[in-house]
Amino acid sequence: MMKAARFSHFGGPEVLEIVDLPDPHAGPGQIRVSVRAVGVNPTDWKLRRGLMGGELPQLTGRDVAGVVNAVGAGITDVRLGDRVFGFSDDGAGAAELALLSHYAPIPPSLGFAEAAALPVALETATRSLDALGVGTASGAGNTLLVNGATGGVGSAAVQLAVARGARVIGTASPANHAYLRSLGAEPVAYGPGLVARVRTLAPDGVDAALDVAGSGVLPELIELAGGPEQVVTITDFAGAQEHGVTFSRGDTGRAVHALAEIGELIEAGRFSLPVARTFPLAEIAQAHRLSEDGHVRGKLVLLVGRCGRGDGT
Repeated sequence: MMKAARFSHFGGPEVLEIVDLPDPHAGPGQIRVSVRAVGVNPTDWKLRRGLMGGELPQLTGRDVAGVVNAVGAGITDVRLGDRVFGFSDDGAGAAELALLSHYAPIPPSLGFAEAAALPVALETATRSLDALGVGTASGAGNTLLVNGATGGVGSAAVQLAVARGARVIGTASPANHAYLRSLGAEPVAYGPGLVARVRTLAPDGVDAALDVAGSGVLPELIELAGGPEQVVTITDFAGAQEHGVTFSRGDTGRAVHALAEIGELIEAGRFSLPVARTFPLAEIAQAHRLSEDGHVRGKLVLLVGRCGRGDGT
């Protein structure tokens, strides 16, 4: 039996509980990991609140980092004891054991907590930049505007776009402007007057825009980018339908290739996602509360097993 976080009712963080469940077993094409760390994402609390449907009870946790302790049929690229990070199958990673079909070796310079901050933010940012053609010879993206540039996905998108050779302008509160500059972006404040502020940096507008914040600014992004076809949002589904903007989500094709590709940038010091705070698995409700408040710069991470006892990251 293993410990796992679960909720049997939709609601606030208080519905989360730690329960004993049977150990999962790796099927064909899967590995099983002894989980050391799990990233917390906005999707987790949206699922918990019932905003995205699903049957009950539900487990939680998509971002996983840990140690391979079993492999299914057909697995040849990892061995027992390898450190890996990736996506928990069925979003059940907030547990002592998890099954993964998409994974990659943890870059040597990262601990488990730092690795668990990566998968969802990295995949989402990569998928969005791919959709906009940022960094391609024929696509848009010479100048990219990122709305909401300091969260997990926004920070990842900024750094990946810079690595692809794009000029990046990012919206953030003034307190986060220095952080954005450290990532290689030119910061502007969000809120009324955004178009004018961006045009002071890019008089002719931008080539593409990515909306991570979902703050109702799609019309302004369309104006700056020259049309809805040059704008992608990952949060504003209703706005995307209203304005003809692309809404990017994982079920339309995931950029899992990003997991294997990021190590080179990380080891070169050109990509990082800060871990804002860590919690033991037993304090998952508090991590959800902070995530739901929406004022975290960097990722929240749950520590499991040895990490949760404070003797290894």
